[in-house]
Amino acid sequence: MRRHVLIGRFGKDDNAQIPIAADEVETRLDLIIGKRLDHGIGNTLDDLKKLNLAPSEVGVDLLVLAAHVHAADTRISRETESQDAWTREVRLVVPVSDPARWTASRDILERALNFLTGDRWNIGFRGRPKKQEKLVSPINSLLIPSPFDGVSLFSGGLDSLIGAIDSLSAGETPLLVSHAGEGAVSKSQDKCYGALKDFFSKSEFNRLRVWMNFDKGLVDNVPAEDTTRGRSFLFFSLGIAAGTALPSPFTLKVPENGLIALNVPLDSLRLGALSTRTTHPYYIERWNELLKALGISGYVVNPYWDKTKGEMVGECADTALLKKVSPVSLSCSSPTKGRWQKMKQGHCGYCLPCIIRRAALIDYDDTMYGIPDLKAQSLDTKKAVGQQVRSFQLAIERIKNNPELAKLLVHKPGPLNDLPSRIEELADVYRRGLEEVGTLLLNVETGPE
Repeated sequence: MRRHVLIGRFGKDDNAQIPIAADEVETRLDLIIGKRLDHGIGNTLDDLKKLNLAPSEVGVDLLVLAAHVHAADTRISRETESQDAWTREVRLVVPVSDPARWTASRDILERALNFLTGDRWNIGFRGRPKKQEKLVSPINSLLIPSPFDGVSLFSGGLDSLIGAIDSLSAGETPLLVSHAGEGAVSKSQDKCYGALKDFFSKSEFNRLRVWMNFDKGLVDNVPAEDTTRGRSFLFFSLGIAAGTALPSPFTLKVPENGLIALNVPLDSLRLGALSTRTTHPYYIERWNELLKALGISGYVVNPYWDKTKGEMVGECADTALLKKVSPVSLSCSSPTKGRWQKMKQGHCGYCLPCIIRRAALIDYDDTMYGIPDLKAQSLDTKKAVGQQVRSFQLAIERIKNNPELAKLLVHKPGPLNDLPSRIEELADVYRRGLEEVGTLLLNVETGPE
């Protein structure tokens, strides 16, 4: 195991002395190339300016911090850099506009990241160099003010599509915020957004797309990491940064069905690598705690925390539009996994998100899946194609035999002490979510081959 420290630098002249421990591996993260902010941050500020929006300096700090987190999360291998092939020890030194304000929020931030990724984070802050004390240009006061009344994350997935349809149907004018990921994800975002623009042609809603990636050789002699458990920190940061440009207070909507948001482990093996916490209630509450500590007048909410995916589909404000557009949305956890077999990018049909999607769209599903029919043959539980299905079957049977067990299991992914009044409802959405999947998996055969 090796401990890593990632130090952000604003250009070649930014050489402030940062103490490094003898057992730390130091990596420099250059935030400026030439005179331009790198890693998508400069492009984000430009795109916001085109919308006549200017985030706060603390909002820009969030983008800078997110770059540090995303770089460490995706470029430091768990397998080679940790004792248990999972838990990394990472220290960040982040240049920000107001070090005192950020340092006071450090404990909240570290708790959120430790919970989200399963690593041990240590985050320190220092002042930006004098040349970068101000990074935001003021907006043109003579232009028409931007019309946005809130921000919503827009991944190109089915849940975010439903969230956008519901908001637009209610007469809201959201700014949709996306991270432009791999090709299949970007295509889904484009197609979903285009369909919404065509249908809600009179609305002034718009979108902000941010691309943030890092060279695989960023950390010397260390392989990249592909688990990306910290990706939702990037997504939330993008949304909040954009929100700071809106009139206060603002709301950031994170549309996610309750079953996925809780993500109760289907079996005892799924507490680490296979149990993500990207929209868990504990994590969302840490964000709201962080925003309050930073003095940002925003609030993060998942409007669908008490809904299964199928309920979201059935209760969508425009089911006809959803039925038309849903085939181009993308839910698969790894849409490029079939490329080695020369299969098209898209839905595998057997990962956890694909299974939940299939169950939600059981009445009308025009999605193209790598496995079109789960009942066509027995699914091998020694391979990925059958493992998630079998885990679901076991979890469904367990709750069917003891429904009250749900009240205990919902605590397994993380603490729920922020929301004691919601325990019954969270347990209920877990039960209903499993029942929904159970209908899909009825008579599906699994076993070792």
